[in-house]
Amino acid sequence: MKIYNTLSKKKEEFIPIEPGKVKMYVCGPTVYNLIHIGNARPMIVFDTVRRYMEYKGYEVNFVSNFTDVDDKIIKKAIEEGVEASVISERYIAECKKDMEAMNVKPATTHPLATNEICGMVEMIEKLVEKGHAYKAADGTVYFRTRSFQEYGKLSHKNLEDLQGGNRSLLVSGEDQKEDALDFVLWKPKKEGEPYWESPWCQGRPGWHIECSVMSKRYLGDEIDIHAGGEDLVFPHHENEIAQSEAANGKTFARYWMHNAFLNIENRKMSKSAGNFFTVRDISEKYDLQILRFFMLSAHYRSPLNFSGELMEAAKNGYERIVTSVTNLNYLLGRAAAGELSREEKELLQEAEGFVKKFDEAMDDDFNTADGISAIFELVKFANTHAGESSSIAFLTALKEEILQLADICGLIVEKAEEILEDEVEKLILERQEARKAKNFARADEIRDELLQKGILLEDTREGVKWKRA
Repeated sequence: MKIYNTLSKKKEEFIPIEPGKVKMYVCGPTVYNLIHIGNARPMIVFDTVRRYMEYKGYEVNFVSNFTDVDDKIIKKAIEEGVEASVISERYIAECKKDMEAMNVKPATTHPLATNEICGMVEMIEKLVEKGHAYKAADGTVYFRTRSFQEYGKLSHKNLEDLQGGNRSLLVSGEDQKEDALDFVLWKPKKEGEPYWESPWCQGRPGWHIECSVMSKRYLGDEIDIHAGGEDLVFPHHENEIAQSEAANGKTFARYWMHNAFLNIENRKMSKSAGNFFTVRDISEKYDLQILRFFMLSAHYRSPLNFSGELMEAAKNGYERIVTSVTNLNYLLGRAAAGELSREEKELLQEAEGFVKKFDEAMDDDFNTADGISAIFELVKFANTHAGESSSIAFLTALKEEILQLADICGLIVEKAEEILEDEVEKLILERQEARKAKNFARADEIRDELLQKGILLEDTREGVKWKRA
């Protein structure tokens, strides 16, 4: 298995710290509103990485945080006249609903920043003690960036090029810094904001320190994989490395994975541009399994463009797999028991080739686009070779292979059997009788009537099948 490591800018063979186990940390959302589809991409991508690791036999300790104290959360709380915790708790619950609808597995641990303040104070104290951090006159604590000689190794930025300050690093009280590149570890409270006690002042932590502390607590000083969106490479992940390695004296993470940006109609997503969509917005038009399929249709390191046309293509692709599984279930309900025939055994050996292609794609830096192509090949194979004369054993084996590969991608492709209302069942039977009587005008009339009720009929060689339109 090879992973593209942002740190080395090349693919590297994956070798875990502890054989058979993977320690993985993924930066989670700041919970001040419903998550948007940009948030959804890393959730889906790294959930799929986790699923594939588990499929390969690894025991995965997967940690993903919720940032539940932040300027945006505080601003919304002030606007609503409530405590900041009311806002964060509300949107953590909503985020979990969206994650479930996208079939994103809950993390092994979902730590909250506000529950880890003591650990943050302890790490900051250690950094001050080692000379990597210092207190300013107003109680702000800064990280002494130049004290960490490898600063810039993840983002491949030169310290001298950053001299004079980068906008993403600048904060109020800039004149207190020893160096423009130093960043905040702890900041004083402001009127009406939540705060905690510390040796320096009443206040709250800077954003970067929280992930360093939560990763250390739940995974240890050194982890296998740290992941997130490419917007986090600098300064967030760069600062995490500096803090963690300066405090712990060990390599923070062996592999750094970052997904590329999601654009909307070839433009950056923003509220001001009017192209901002939450996951909940998308769920009003599409099953979120289709959103998941769409997200995995491109390699995670490739920029992905979101549009209605591409979502429709994803819907068709997803339904192709669902329909194949539905057809296999239909045939299984009519198949005879018995052992695999010689021909069926040979066909199943051929089908294994598609599973191998899937594994090879995923072993090559989790290439889900090629992985899905392998699933499509398996689906086409099943559609071609599964028929009325197939044995239960053969049909079951094909179905299980499709379900397994789809499940690694987090795709639910076997739908629960639905019971039609009596009126609809009667109409389907009436249409069949009309066709036998060659009354095609009535048959077409019934088809249109059912379509208005949201029932789509399909005439197949196995008989009439239906699905919700």
